[in-house]
Amino acid sequence: MGKKRIITKAEPGSVQADTKKQEAAILKKADLGIDEGKIYINSTYNNTIITLTDLNGNVLTGVSAGNVGFKGTKKSTPFAASKVAEALANRAKKIGVIKVWVIIKGIGAGRESALRSLAGRGLEFLSIKDATPVPHNGCRPKKIRRV
Repeated sequence: MGKKRIITKAEPGSVQADTKKQEAAILKKADLGIDEGKIYINSTYNNTIITLTDLNGNVLTGVSAGNVGFKGTKKSTPFAASKVAEALANRAKKIGVIKVWVIIKGIGAGRESALRSLAGRGLEFLSIKDATPVPHNGCRPKKIRRV
């Protein structure tokens, strides 16, 4: 059968220790006095990643669906995207960011739900921009088959 492992509280590499480190880093960034920022929503077919940066583009914090606790195909759902947005909005308020520019990228299912969840959490949108890459000529076609 195999040996049973006993996990003690707050091992050095445990999840509890990692979240305490993240909260300490967030509180340290709150001392910078940042009240405006940019939120990048990257929504793919497999995941939703939301990043908060300052106006220069320096990353303050980021959250993904896997980071919140979703696994596998559940990461690409609109529900997971809304939970990711809620987690990022809470972190943004701890840092002190209230006014945001939103840049949405990707074609996943969580685009609109993440945006609605951010709006519902009390963040003030200064602008919303769609930066999804669009191919303007496409791939090179296959060569002609000769028989």
